[in-house]
Amino acid sequence: MSSDKNKDLYKNLWNIANVLRGKMDPDEFKNYILGFIFFKHLSDKLKKEILKEIDSIDEIKDFSNFEEEELKDEVTKSIGYYFNPDLLFTKIITDINNGDKSHIVEFLSKAFNEIIDSTIGRESNDDFRGLFSDINLHNPKLGQDDKEIQNTLAKVLMNINDIDLSSENNDVLGDAYEYLIGMFASSAGKKGGEFYTPSEVSQILAKIVASQETKIKTIYDPTCGSGSLLIKAYRETKKRKDKYSRADLDNMKIRGQELNHTTFNLARMNMFLHGVNHTNFNLKQGDTIKNDKFKDEKFNAIVANPPFGTSWEPSERDYLALDERFSKYGKLAPASRAEYTFVQHMLEHLEQDGLMATVLPHGVLFRAGAEGEIRKFIIKNDNSLDAIIGLPSNLFFGTGIPAIIAVYKKCRKDEEGKSILFIDASKGFEKIKNQNKLREKDINDIVSTYIERKEVDKNDENYDLISRVVPISEIEENEYNLNISRYIDTFEEIEHRELYEIDDDLKKVKEEKNKLEKEIEVLLKEFDFK
Repeated sequence: MSSDKNKDLYKNLWNIANVLRGKMDPDEFKNYILGFIFFKHLSDKLKKEILKEIDSIDEIKDFSNFEEEELKDEVTKSIGYYFNPDLLFTKIITDINNGDKSHIVEFLSKAFNEIIDSTIGRESNDDFRGLFSDINLHNPKLGQDDKEIQNTLAKVLMNINDIDLSSENNDVLGDAYEYLIGMFASSAGKKGGEFYTPSEVSQILAKIVASQETKIKTIYDPTCGSGSLLIKAYRETKKRKDKYSRADLDNMKIRGQELNHTTFNLARMNMFLHGVNHTNFNLKQGDTIKNDKFKDEKFNAIVANPPFGTSWEPSERDYLALDERFSKYGKLAPASRAEYTFVQHMLEHLEQDGLMATVLPHGVLFRAGAEGEIRKFIIKNDNSLDAIIGLPSNLFFGTGIPAIIAVYKKCRKDEEGKSILFIDASKGFEKIKNQNKLREKDINDIVSTYIERKEVDKNDENYDLISRVVPISEIEENEYNLNISRYIDTFEEIEHRELYEIDDDLKKVKEEKNKLEKEIEVLLKEFDFK
């Protein structure tokens, strides 16, 4: 998405937020904004599909010129849904522009119901079921009476109408979600990072898994959130036209599971907004660890940002200890730290020729006890840990703690299998307000360093990262502690300065302080401040 389009998008989102601010929390009004963006997308797509069948949308007014059921069947086979063209998004906008807002709630309710009903008994049913369930059009927070509710919805819809959805390459929902999450992360009662993986981090994971030698047939994310990671991995794979035929890309499958129902709905919307056909993706709602919806499936590309610090009850842990995903390790991750449970789950689902990249907290590298035993098993018995990438702090919404990317491969070849690549990329970023952000150069340097498995010295001015290929034998000597600082020397010599130079600097600071205090005193007198 270009920066100009981002500006326009953010301007419209800000305008909508101002309409809803004070009426409800940002965590709640995001459902309306993203849901209406999605409805506009479905409406635009339906109109385009219908125009393939007839010459003009105006012919649809009373269905007298053709068989409605025949049209409905053809369209639903193609795009997975259908609704009466009298309920197109452009129709309600026309009515609002003409001063008629009295039937907005009825109009939207009917459109949403027809979309869902049209999928019943069809292959697309699971992908659409409950998609609009988080939009309460009768919510008293929208207004004290019907007229105020209609006026509120009209203002929101008019701003949605100005958002450009014309290109499937635009990550409109992702960009909107990222923007809105900045508003609601603090009020949501959850860590923002649990909902959304920053675009730049997603790109690194996606580029890494897309670099694998074997052809990707299935992409999986067990904690898929709003689906941004899956979409980016899918996109990066599609760029490899030298490797994949048209048929390969058309048959590529996307699989994901998400616990939070609202976020699960957003993930399905995101798939449609990015032009992923309903036959190519299958997302499930539920707890990945307790109720694995893809139990018997294997995937050759896995990306994930599992929630940090997830807990479960002892009775659940007893049950999980018998699960084949975890039993071979002899240990379960601690009750209050389930990160390795997700890692174990993903490794069980990873094909022998597959590649997996996941975001994890730093603690998984060095904490002892059960985590230490699991870490040792993965390195010594499975030999599947391929790389550790240390990221800058404060990249994720709602948490300033630094994270890592861990890369796993089951079949590591030759010399590759005798070592683990460590990359310290914690210094490469730009600061934007109170959030750190990876630059394009940082992303490219991390990915190329991983793919080429190259070592970068700390004095190399071409890089803002340091990397080293560490023999497994050295990691064994360190009792499988993977703390990056044990293997990469990041120490920087302190510049030597004479005491008189420091004293001169302190005098200058004191003089500047005295000067500013006098200027402030003059200003206070001018404004008669006592």
